[in-house]
Amino acid sequence: MLPLQGVRVVEFSHMVMGPSCGLVLGDLGADVIKVEPLGAGDNTRRLPGSGAGFFPTFNRNKRSLALDVKTPKGLAFARMLIAKADVLTENFRPGALERLGLGYEALKADNPGLIYCSLKGFLSGPYEHRAALDEVVQMMGGLAYMTGPPGRPLRAGAPVNDMMGGMFAVIAILAALIERAATGRGQQVKSALFENNAFLVSPHMAQFAVTGRPAPPMPARLAAWAIYDVFDTGDGKQIFIAVVTDTQWRAFCEAFGFADLAADATLATNPLRVMARERLLPRLAELFKTMVEIALGEGRTAAIPALPIEMDGRRLRKRLDIPRVGEHSAEIARELGCTSELIAELIAEGVLGLDGDTRPPAPPARISEIASA
Repeated sequence: MLPLQGVRVVEFSHMVMGPSCGLVLGDLGADVIKVEPLGAGDNTRRLPGSGAGFFPTFNRNKRSLALDVKTPKGLAFARMLIAKADVLTENFRPGALERLGLGYEALKADNPGLIYCSLKGFLSGPYEHRAALDEVVQMMGGLAYMTGPPGRPLRAGAPVNDMMGGMFAVIAILAALIERAATGRGQQVKSALFENNAFLVSPHMAQFAVTGRPAPPMPARLAAWAIYDVFDTGDGKQIFIAVVTDTQWRAFCEAFGFADLAADATLATNPLRVMARERLLPRLAELFKTMVEIALGEGRTAAIPALPIEMDGRRLRKRLDIPRVGEHSAEIARELGCTSELIAELIAEGVLGLDGDTRPPAPPARISEIASA
């Protein structure tokens, strides 16, 4: 049994965004019926160059239905199929399925439990009727700016917005299926390329809110970690090395015989090492040039993009602020049936962390009582 076994999905899609959504649903066990034009089928099957891998990548675990929905009988067949479906997905131009009589408003009367998922260029707003492409929204939304060197925007090396847009669509569909189980009612959900791109660059937006300085492109960035770079090796190749914790720093120094660096108090923490990159990296660069084979050990507010989906015409909003560590520990423990005594003992023993619950804990119970609880 797969988790979505018994869920039927009718897919009207092409290219990457829509098919990637169906791919995930199909891999999870849904019966995904891909509706294609008669004859040659989905044009994605015949893309050359960088698009040659799209169809084989995103269309496994599906059944193909060749159907001409522009004919009355073909349209009637499609409506009969959709009336027995759980989910419909589509990523054609805005209004395309509506003009065929296959929009959500036209279908929900026959199937009020239908989850109708539209994957578009933009969510509701001034651009919602425009088409878009992955590369277009990368340029619009700042991802290309962050990827390329200063003054040379560069699209990411994969259709990241298309694929993540498909994944966010899956999240919306699953949430809608859960809601339908409680209410019996379906709904229209949306995922979009541009809002997905805005979500991808939201850490850089937050960086500006925190530091007051625009984030530079990634090739010119000040890294969050001192050692997080590509180094040339002695055999003409390259290796990426990342040391992102103080524990990894100590293991790194031990593995490469840098006892002096490990003992240097000015390099003891990651922020100190970041400030010392100019003197640290040249030494490491020389090391890797001579390397042959190694073994490595292991109060203010800011507007940040919401999840790039709509559910029943609404964007998802913030319900809780960023929590402090352990802010909800006691609350969750109480929901699980833990007594105040047990919670207090877990806190005292360092098992449970607490912050934000100001009620004083009760005296701890005996360990035998905790085991029985």
